[in-house]
Amino acid sequence: MAEKAKKVQKKSQPFGWVSMLLFVTLFQIVSAMPVLFRADEPDSEVLMTFGGFLVLEWGYFICARWLANQRATELEIIAFMLSGIGLVTVASVYPEYAFKQFIAIVIGLAGFVILLAIMRNVEVISALRPLVAVAAVGLLAVNLVLAKTINGALNWINIGSFSIQPSEIVKIAFIFVGAATLEKLQSSTSQIKYLAFSLGCVGALFLMRDFGTALIFFATFMVIAFMRSGDVKTIGLLCVGAILGAGLIIYFKPYVASRFESYRHVWEYINEGGFQQTRVLIYSSSGGLFGLGIGEGKLRNVYASTTDLIFGVICEEWGMIVAFCVVLCFAFVGVYAFRLARHARSTVYSIAAVAAAAMLLVQLSLNVFGITDLLPLTGVTLPFISRGGTSMICSWALFAFIKSADIKTYPKLEKQMEDK
Repeated sequence: MAEKAKKVQKKSQPFGWVSMLLFVTLFQIVSAMPVLFRADEPDSEVLMTFGGFLVLEWGYFICARWLANQRATELEIIAFMLSGIGLVTVASVYPEYAFKQFIAIVIGLAGFVILLAIMRNVEVISALRPLVAVAAVGLLAVNLVLAKTINGALNWINIGSFSIQPSEIVKIAFIFVGAATLEKLQSSTSQIKYLAFSLGCVGALFLMRDFGTALIFFATFMVIAFMRSGDVKTIGLLCVGAILGAGLIIYFKPYVASRFESYRHVWEYINEGGFQQTRVLIYSSSGGLFGLGIGEGKLRNVYASTTDLIFGVICEEWGMIVAFCVVLCFAFVGVYAFRLARHARSTVYSIAAVAAAAMLLVQLSLNVFGITDLLPLTGVTLPFISRGGTSMICSWALFAFIKSADIKTYPKLEKQMEDK
């Protein structure tokens, strides 16, 4: 029966992982051509970077499928496809950053594998919960002391020639602690501890003036709270409390409101506060369905083109079809996480998967709708695509939370459950 079930499963998948990976690889090679051959001779460093990326991609899938016996690799294919789009875009604007972006992908993939190993055992997750919570709060405290203000936010720590964004790392801890605490939230003590941890993280982000990330944390907290209680009234009270808190902050610190004065009025501040959004709206629409071609756009010359505004660059140079596919990938991840959560072996995995997907979708929405002036511009990155090492590492880690909810990720555990 087991052999027959495996054969039926293979037949039900018309496109195997090899076919999907070949398609993604072909897309990546074609996309990289304008960057590699824009001069008479290709840039050797950029060429080696793309070669290393393809080797990493295929090496991972060969090991995952044939050595680790992984049968569900849809998430990794999406992650590599999005990372490839980001790598090409970054290299086309700043070739000197291409290798750094590749190293970030390598570290992110390593973190993905390590976190999957940790998430295998619920007891290990519970044991690490207090340490992770203390480390997260400590990291935010260090950030407040050591970080320097950049673009109005206090969220970067420079270490030699590198810089890290602690709030991105704390995103991983926030979901880890929330998932590990869920099963123990029946006691009021555990509820108070987790609420204090959440308020501490969001409060620190407000002090850092990183309002976009604070909003992402709050939205993720709402998801965790709803999954725990299922009470809409509780969620409503939390939202009212958050609105009142934001109102008090604006009242006592009016400069906060000035950061959003151009919201919905960008054309009135076309060369001031609305400079970036107006350029995104103008240039991205000129790309049409198929784009102007990689390296041919004008938005790349605007500040933060490879970080906050990178979705606009994709619209302009890659075209609306590719931009829509990027959004569709994240929508698929959200649906995939929800379906996994319904059948997860523990509530730890259900909360981790749904919270991680919610965090990704909220961040995507803030980025895409922020640069198009549908939401206030908060300066958050586009997961997997924007330039930035800590953002890339966090994106891979969030995918690890989702993948850990799938029992097929752990073949030995799946076999043990089948034997029972």
